[in-house]
Amino acid sequence: MTFTVRAPRASAVWLCLFDAAERETRVTMLRNGENWSVTVPAGEGTRYGFRADGPPPHDPAKLLVDPHATEIDKPFAYDPRLGETGVDTATLVPKAVVRATVAPVHAPRVFREGGLIYELNVRGFTMRHPDVPVALRGTVAAMGHPAVIAHLRRLNVSAVELMPIVAWIDERHLPPLGLTNAWGYNPVVPMALDPRLAPGGVAELRDAVAALRAAGIGTILDLVFNHSGESDLYGPTLSLRGLDDAMYARAPDGTLINDTGTGNTLDFGNPAVRALALEAMRHFVTQAGVDGFRFDLATVMARSPGFDPGAPIFAEIAADPVLRDRVMIAEPWDVGPGGYRLGQFPEGWLEWNDRFRDDVRRFWRGDGGAGPLAMRLAGSTDVFGAKRTRSVNFVAAHDGFTLADTVAYAHRHNHANGEDNRDGHADEVSWNSGVEGPSDDPAVQAARDLAVRGMLAALFASRGTILLTAGDEFGRTQGGNNNAYAQDALAWLDWTGRDGMLVDFVAQLAALRAAHPEIGDAAIRHDAAWFRLDGVPMADGDWDGAAGFEMRMAVEGGVLRVRLARGEAPVVAVVPG
Repeated sequence: MTFTVRAPRASAVWLCLFDAAERETRVTMLRNGENWSVTVPAGEGTRYGFRADGPPPHDPAKLLVDPHATEIDKPFAYDPRLGETGVDTATLVPKAVVRATVAPVHAPRVFREGGLIYELNVRGFTMRHPDVPVALRGTVAAMGHPAVIAHLRRLNVSAVELMPIVAWIDERHLPPLGLTNAWGYNPVVPMALDPRLAPGGVAELRDAVAALRAAGIGTILDLVFNHSGESDLYGPTLSLRGLDDAMYARAPDGTLINDTGTGNTLDFGNPAVRALALEAMRHFVTQAGVDGFRFDLATVMARSPGFDPGAPIFAEIAADPVLRDRVMIAEPWDVGPGGYRLGQFPEGWLEWNDRFRDDVRRFWRGDGGAGPLAMRLAGSTDVFGAKRTRSVNFVAAHDGFTLADTVAYAHRHNHANGEDNRDGHADEVSWNSGVEGPSDDPAVQAARDLAVRGMLAALFASRGTILLTAGDEFGRTQGGNNNAYAQDALAWLDWTGRDGMLVDFVAQLAALRAAHPEIGDAAIRHDAAWFRLDGVPMADGDWDGAAGFEMRMAVEGGVLRVRLARGEAPVVAVVPG
């Protein structure tokens, strides 16, 4: 078997093979341009890594994970020695595992624009599910369980969006605090699944995707291509840093660019970075059958170092026979200069629309207008133009307050994260309805329930693709924590204590939308009629200060009637024409 790894600046590279007793055998590799290769007797299940020598940060004491690995033998675990020069890390670093690939598949997409994407944390989604066997809870395999699929079908979910399932490492400040990363947005290599979530490797993902597909539900993977868990100069050396540190973007003075807020940024101006990203995407399509991808901090993918809407990665994806028909969803911002790029990704790409979230929330908070709310429902033509929307509309997501907490907390309560409540969004649009946190006051509870239902109604009545985060239909709370990435137990959905009436309400909205797909059709329609709450057609001057509106639009079988107003129960219904 031939092993190959890219290490263009190394002076020597070794393949390191490990037996069942963890004894290491080093084999010198031979240079072939920027790559190093060697052929040895090996096969299915062989465990291996690499070591590389050369100018810093090369360090032959560091065992390095193959960037192209599709399986590792244990999860990553942070240890200070991973970042200490000259300290051997063979006992600390996972080994890559050789796995044969199956015949490539390229199944047609299940998901179509305008559908409902259901974002979920794989571990938290089923850890407390009473009908899922204990051994399956918290794993990718649980996604294929009949009880899970029944819930997704009840909500007419078009595709699940799995928060990162690629193997990740805890940020170095978490272990001393007794915390762990529960979200996974800190990967090391782009294809190896985390053994805690997918102990069966890519075969487990493939089976779960197939079960979902059989139920008419697509699978979208949330991928983190903007940075790696090797962090800044003081972070661990695990893979790319020890093989090709030029994969990371640097300023003219040589310092690492930090457009991600994590310590490093992958350089998509480097063809090798793009090649690795493309290979990872192809792997998940051909080996697992996924419908597409959501890209965390996707602006980075078009940087080198500034954002370029004509960046090479877009043309490469569009020309790729495996990827060109897949769903591509951008989180269209990062924390670097000029990082907010909503509406600037290519045609065919969908984009998370935070303006939808904020304008919907502001309306029900009372400081936002009916005009902006109507603009968001109509497809955000001010962002995406008057012909076709590419918006992914949402009112809450994994990052930020849950929907229930949006109406129960005016301020973040992130003290458990160990950063003195400084992390998370300080100015997130939220309110407490008169009492900060839980309340037994019936008036407060009623106000919160009306606002939640109003925002959900706006979401399901909106043009474009919509996204619901798992548990928001339950009334899920995180106790006011709006950055719960390190709070594992807060992600565990309470299936037995869920708000059954709210679940019923969401299921009704979802059924109506599914029965009338023209509601979410990405093609902008200009035949909707807008009325004041007293039934009089809206004039331009009526929008200012309006407490709500009614929208009517012809759909198959009748007229869609949407009535949204503060202090009223929302109405979303199809009535006779």
